[in-house]
Amino acid sequence: MLESVRDAHRIWGGVSSARQFSIGSQTMQELIFAGLLIFILRVMDMSLDTLRLLFVMRGRKFIASAIGATQAAVFIIAVAGVLTRPLNIFTIAGYALGFGVGIFLGMAVEERLAIGYMMFSVYSSAHGRAISDALRVAGHASTEFVGHGREGEITVIHCAVKRKEVDAVRAIILRVDPDAFITLDEVRPLQRGYFRGARTA
Repeated sequence: MLESVRDAHRIWGGVSSARQFSIGSQTMQELIFAGLLIFILRVMDMSLDTLRLLFVMRGRKFIASAIGATQAAVFIIAVAGVLTRPLNIFTIAGYALGFGVGIFLGMAVEERLAIGYMMFSVYSSAHGRAISDALRVAGHASTEFVGHGREGEITVIHCAVKRKEVDAVRAIILRVDPDAFITLDEVRPLQRGYFRGARTA
């Protein structure tokens, strides 16, 4: 009889331990899922916020406004997900990591879209005219003028291009003069001018 009681106690203890383990595993899964959900929402939030700021800087009012409205909705959902749950390592990590990853992803998407215009300034001591001719043959407008540097006379070339064409234009310049000094600035066309495939008013 005593042995039967002991056996029953061991069996019941094993069942209780299994239940506790199951409950603990389920709770851990819920915490991980909550942290992952907050991470995804935060990535979306910061990606949209980064894109919004970049479009604001480029004067794209309507696109920036639409992105801002969407980003605000995602932000409210993400913050609500944090505030309605007890703080734990998973929600904190999801929120913080989502912030950093979202910024990186937003910048990567913006670079992929390559919206806007860039201005090349090229300084060449011996191949200025050849660089300008090569750019014009490729369909780009270029303006050249003579300057004076520390080592004498140089040719300065300005060429405004679409951002998506930056790598191709840089390759043209370096093919003609590998030693050319090149700077690149972001510009906003204001009035008139020529870009390959389009002319501004």
